[in-house]
Amino acid sequence: MFHVKHFDVVVVGGGHAGCEALHAACRYGLSAALVTLDKTKIGVMSCNPAIGGLGKGHLVREIDALDGIMGTAADLSGIQFRLLNRSKGPAVQGPRTQSDRQLYLEAIQSLLSKQVFTLIQGEASALLSSGDAVTGVQLADGSEISARSVILTAGTFMRGTIHIGDKRVSAGRMGEKAADELSVQMESLGATFGRLKTGTPPRLNGDTIDWESLEVQPADDDPVMLSFLSSGPTAQQVGCGITHTNSQTHDIIRENLERSAMYGGHIGGVGPRYCPSIEDKIIRFADKTSHQIFLEPEGLQTNCVYPNGISTSLPEDVQHDYVRSIVGLRNVEILQPGYAIEYDFLNPQGLSSDLESGLMSGLFLAGQINGTTGYEEAAAQGLVAAIGVAKRLRGVEPVCFDRSTSYIGVMIDDLTTRGATEPYRMFTSRAEFRLKLRADNADQRLTERGYQSGCVSRERYGRYLRKLEQLDACRTLLSDMAISPNQARVSGIDLGLDGRRRNGHELLAIPGVLTDHLLALEPALLGVDFESLIQAGREALYVTYIERQGRDIEALARDLNVQIPDGFEYFGISGLSSEMISKLSLARPRSLGAAKNIEGITPAALTAVLLRLKSHQLRKAI
Repeated sequence: MFHVKHFDVVVVGGGHAGCEALHAACRYGLSAALVTLDKTKIGVMSCNPAIGGLGKGHLVREIDALDGIMGTAADLSGIQFRLLNRSKGPAVQGPRTQSDRQLYLEAIQSLLSKQVFTLIQGEASALLSSGDAVTGVQLADGSEISARSVILTAGTFMRGTIHIGDKRVSAGRMGEKAADELSVQMESLGATFGRLKTGTPPRLNGDTIDWESLEVQPADDDPVMLSFLSSGPTAQQVGCGITHTNSQTHDIIRENLERSAMYGGHIGGVGPRYCPSIEDKIIRFADKTSHQIFLEPEGLQTNCVYPNGISTSLPEDVQHDYVRSIVGLRNVEILQPGYAIEYDFLNPQGLSSDLESGLMSGLFLAGQINGTTGYEEAAAQGLVAAIGVAKRLRGVEPVCFDRSTSYIGVMIDDLTTRGATEPYRMFTSRAEFRLKLRADNADQRLTERGYQSGCVSRERYGRYLRKLEQLDACRTLLSDMAISPNQARVSGIDLGLDGRRRNGHELLAIPGVLTDHLLALEPALLGVDFESLIQAGREALYVTYIERQGRDIEALARDLNVQIPDGFEYFGISGLSSEMISKLSLARPRSLGAAKNIEGITPAALTAVLLRLKSHQLRKAI
């Protein structure tokens, strides 16, 4: 039994949200305790062995800009770095790394060990309170831990139930007990839980995969790191195998759909639309004859492979049959069956922008309990909650997250204003200002604010200032350039015959003009930091579009009262995805403002609807 001690904050849960919350609380100098069921699993990657990606990589960079630890741990454990959407614009490119699970866990635990906190192994079974304020937590063994605030990051553990076919097991993860008592006690306090579900694929023995028959996806030759402080990978880089399902695979799954936990009626929770199970893919995309699978090694010292793309809740015998129908996996051994897990979550509309719960003062919620899915979303919420605790207890300068300055702000606003009817996942399309919310400038958007608040160290801030000095020097050189069309033509840039001289920023804003062109025109640029020159080029490329986007957003805000007539047809509107059409057609909002409040409706979708409405009005006026 733990002896009672008073803390500023108790963090419940040692997953990604809990680790980020704990580390941030310590950076603020708060006395903190971490309560976790198994201290050896702190920082464990419970699902896919990867960090970052589209939208998610932006979140990691923002966490890192505020001195968080996810990006550093990802870089220390990364065994395959890839920049997603490399062929597209910088605003929608997403840094991602496949990690060695063990190295990631060790990196997180090492980074936490440098902070001062109390580690308590046990199950939090109840929240303690006095009046309407939280006063700590009670453990299952009867111990009481006194605290001025609590950050609850329970992940999938609150009444977690694993489903494999018609088999059900109470668990928070495979082989780990669920936390049921806390759900029951919170219901007695007035909490109303919903149920969500997520899934995982079977784990495969890599020694039994026919790698020679598979396409290989290598790591990038020029890796883009997740942390601003990292200079390059430290772990060996490996490739992934690529294979596909086929008609035989699909036939096996179709013939056994009624044995799936989801399609057999055993699961009531809603799953993630954007990460469907293989059963969902077969039904929702019936016209497709195959689906891609990435075979991702889970580490350098293990033979376990994660087949990304075939999460399932089918019975084990069916999993064996459909997996072995896939090219390269004819003789594969399944080390652990895939499963679906159903768990409790609370409607995030009851949270403040600091993620403080309306259930009681001083209680903060972060991660999947708020209806999100994904490591990155959880970690970002843990950071926000810790900043909220520091603001509440120490009166620190808040790091005001809003939609115009961060993806974190977009996520928090989406959750607290729209709620979550399905597991929430971050995408770049959710952000109105995504052209300026790039992964490369997250530190310029947030580090100064973090330093003023107290969560960014002096060392990190110093490195940031040195980067700004280099960037400013580069910007000055570009501004001082005055290149005539004739000079530009010698360097391979065609400016026509207008005779107007242009500076470096104006040249970089021209499609097709590269930094290499400018190096030939201004030799002094050879002496500046190359990354600064690349970033200056991105700024120049987007400046006009950002200004135009800002005007579009302002215009949209003025038009939120525009009425949508009965029977308005969304099909055929250019720019609307099938998902947006489905949501709008089902909800039938009466105004553009009502459409904005529908979960998942993006600013781009609203603009497309507004344009169609205006075209209708114009035709009526003629």
